[in-house]
Amino acid sequence: MTPLALGLVLVSGFLHALWNLLAKRASGDAGGGPRRRRRWRALDGDLRAPGGLRPYRGRARGGGGLLFVFGTGVLHVGYFLSLQKGYQVGDLSVVYPLARGTGPLLASGAAILLLGERAGPVAWAGILLIVAGVFLLAREPDGGRRSPGERLIGVVFGLLTGVFIAAYTLWDKYAVGDLSLSPVLYYWGSLLVQTVILLPVALRSREEIQVAWRSRRPEALGVAVLSPVAYLLVLTALVFAPVSRVAPAREIGILFGTLLGGGLLAEEGLERRLLASLCMVLGIVALAVG
Repeated sequence: MTPLALGLVLVSGFLHALWNLLAKRASGDAGGGPRRRRRWRALDGDLRAPGGLRPYRGRARGGGGLLFVFGTGVLHVGYFLSLQKGYQVGDLSVVYPLARGTGPLLASGAAILLLGERAGPVAWAGILLIVAGVFLLAREPDGGRRSPGERLIGVVFGLLTGVFIAAYTLWDKYAVGDLSLSPVLYYWGSLLVQTVILLPVALRSREEIQVAWRSRRPEALGVAVLSPVAYLLVLTALVFAPVSRVAPAREIGILFGTLLGGGLLAEEGLERRLLASLCMVLGIVALAVG
């Protein structure tokens, strides 16, 4: 990987963690303050399918293509809602690493079990590292400002978000790979589906959205800008470097997210959570190369 590509990926990872910090703040539970439920839709342009390297290849093929576009839209809505719920009840330095770390783990496990892909010793070592990271994050010590039940719920929604990431990763891989759907049309079709699904909720919650917009406007604008910028940086890096190097390198955002949670939101257990996040990053790299 060239220094330019590596720099783009590192900046992208930081921006991805930063917009998740803003999403956490918008959830109304940053820094242990009173929880205020807000309906926010995080705009995550994080299409993890390899077809992203070929943005104009292929065409949507009839009803099958529309089915996959609808399916990815539904999965992404589930991902957004699960992520925001996780941020309402859990810490950024727990929910974000769990979501980002278990997604690749579950996707790789499903590919091995269902798609016949093989894993070498290095890949299995990566799986064990990610599992160790999950265990460290899930085994929160007693004490602190959250009850055991609250900590458990945060872990559950972090893992559930990882399940959604794994699901739409495999779904998108088949759509743009095996079905040769155009990634650009596929992505924008997914956004349309998400808008249609969430529009009735938005219309019923107009007053709440207006209040949230007045109180959380900087966070909303930050998410709307930083999320696509982070993804565009990744696409630019893919011009100079192969996906096998870019994909694992961008997961450095897990460490950034943990540091932001501990540093700016004063979340507890930073040292242990950093160790867990490092295990996950190293595990993802091992999965990519193994």
